[in-house]
Amino acid sequence: MKRKNQFSTSNKYWLLILAIICIVLMGLSGFAESGKGPLSWAAGYTIVPMQKGINRVGMWIGDVSENFATLQEIKKENKELKSRLEEMTTENNRLQQNSATLERYKELYKMDQNTADYPKVAANVIASENSNWFSKFTIDKGSNDGIREDMNVLSGTGLVGIVTEVGPNWATVSSIIDDKNVSAMILTTFDKCIVSGDLQTVQDGLLKFEQLANNENEVAVGEQVVTSNISSKYLQGLLVGYISEVNVDSNNLTRSGYIIPATDFKELQEVLVITTTKQDLIDGKGESGSDNGGE
Repeated sequence: MKRKNQFSTSNKYWLLILAIICIVLMGLSGFAESGKGPLSWAAGYTIVPMQKGINRVGMWIGDVSENFATLQEIKKENKELKSRLEEMTTENNRLQQNSATLERYKELYKMDQNTADYPKVAANVIASENSNWFSKFTIDKGSNDGIREDMNVLSGTGLVGIVTEVGPNWATVSSIIDDKNVSAMILTTFDKCIVSGDLQTVQDGLLKFEQLANNENEVAVGEQVVTSNISSKYLQGLLVGYISEVNVDSNNLTRSGYIIPATDFKELQEVLVITTTKQDLIDGKGESGSDNGGE
């Protein structure tokens, strides 16, 4: 108990000393402000620098506080700008996708107009057996939509292939790059040839053609190659591609070379299925205003 009283007495002394020091400092400050007497001179060397230091510390603390508030505001604005940028990037990607889709639909519409003699159904590609090339793929239309085997399939730019299997709401399409015997002809001369699909040559973006007669008819690079009237499964006049190279064979009787396919077999997304088969035309069941009856 005695020890506690000693501590209490000691604290009182310290408070008294501090109070006296404060009073003295206040007095010295007053003398410093009045500018009179020796105490004023002493205060000028002690209190004034101390006040200046305190003021500077206060100003520094104020600046730090203000800078901190500004930094927090900048961080907030930066976060909002990042969020806005992400939204704009997403919107830009969506617009680009919509633009690409619109272009594909325009191509499909143009192809539909160019082959208006044939009835068609539009479909979406939903699966592919090859991750790099659409040599065989599945579409989202089937027998419920009037799809049957041997129906020809088009992209927005040319012939894709033929339906080989059908379910109620799906169908499998085998493309011409998976077909070794597509009967075709040069559009300007009507000379016949055989187009062979090959995954090896298609890696270079090409299809091979052969058995083209080596006659007086000139075949130039860029000539269109279309399906011929004697094809057993493809309707006449469907664009296969464009001549990129022509060579005379060693027998000097035929020519062969390469074709750039009209369809991009790496980027198929939407297709048109012609709902008339070649056999329908042969049997007189197909609807066509062209001279395909001789196919």
